[in-house]
Amino acid sequence: MKFIDEVKIKLIAGRGGNGSAGFRREKFIPFGGPDGGDGGDGGDIYFVATEGMNTLVNFRGKKTYKAGHGEGGAGRQKFGAFGEDLLIKVPIGTIIRNVETQEIIADLTNPNEKILIAKGGRGGLGNLNFKSSTNQAPRKATEGKDGDELEVELELRLIADIALVGLPNAGKSTLISSISAAKPKIADYPFTTLEPNLGVVSMGEQSFVVADIPGLIENAAEGKGLGIKFLKHIQRTKSLVHLVDVSWCLDEYEAFDQYVVIRDELAKYSDELNGKKEIVCLTKIDAMTDEEIEKYRKFFEEQLDKKVIELSSVSGRNVDLLKTIMLKTLDSDKTSEDK
Repeated sequence: MKFIDEVKIKLIAGRGGNGSAGFRREKFIPFGGPDGGDGGDGGDIYFVATEGMNTLVNFRGKKTYKAGHGEGGAGRQKFGAFGEDLLIKVPIGTIIRNVETQEIIADLTNPNEKILIAKGGRGGLGNLNFKSSTNQAPRKATEGKDGDELEVELELRLIADIALVGLPNAGKSTLISSISAAKPKIADYPFTTLEPNLGVVSMGEQSFVVADIPGLIENAAEGKGLGIKFLKHIQRTKSLVHLVDVSWCLDEYEAFDQYVVIRDELAKYSDELNGKKEIVCLTKIDAMTDEEIEKYRKFFEEQLDKKVIELSSVSGRNVDLLKTIMLKTLDSDKTSEDK
């Protein structure tokens, strides 16, 4: 299924039905008079955050969504039926924005969250409503009102606990395939991953969601490569796992430059991204000697003043350790929120 994370659609809520100007004129009924019923209200348009959806591809073909119109009132005080509401299912994490004003109308982050976006028009009043002591036979009835009509932009921001970031071919896809059931495309050329992948990591009775974000490159925040398209998906995550491929670097300084490139792009995109907790991993170490690995690890730890993990998703070296650290990081975030 193709990954689509931005679409524009038009919403037209239902029109209210017209009121009736009916009169009761039956033989042998001494007290007749106005008996026109009200028109039914037009249908509303709701959006519902739905589990199991991870793309907006269903909206690609259809651009206009309409709710049902209310039926008109009738004689004998018959009220028109209400128009049928329209429920539009969207993935969890969908932002709904008014195209004209750019105002965010809703941000659906919880399963089954439901919100009214376009209100149906009121039904018209029948002439029964206008009867009074001075006007026993009103012929007045009102028309139904139009429902709301607006164009909205749907923007999907994936909801994951941890995001894997790094330059293309840093080993993100291989890692997510080794720690979860996700099966991303893996190859030796840049930009193998063209869309985010989500994987659920299970550890005993606990689990968390990891997102494999397509590779960033220098100046991604200015629109180069694929980065700007997917940086927004990192914003909802609680922590980052930053993968640095050290297998091809001439020395530790060149490896650290890779790290700095990504950090600069996160900082340029937003302070929020730049301030997230980060676990740094040196990847693709299988062809390196223990002395080389130790030299790179020590250099990174001196520069960052924190522990760095040497990691091999192929052999499994330190993969379980990384999973444990990721879970502890999320648990500490949860403890902080509860205080």
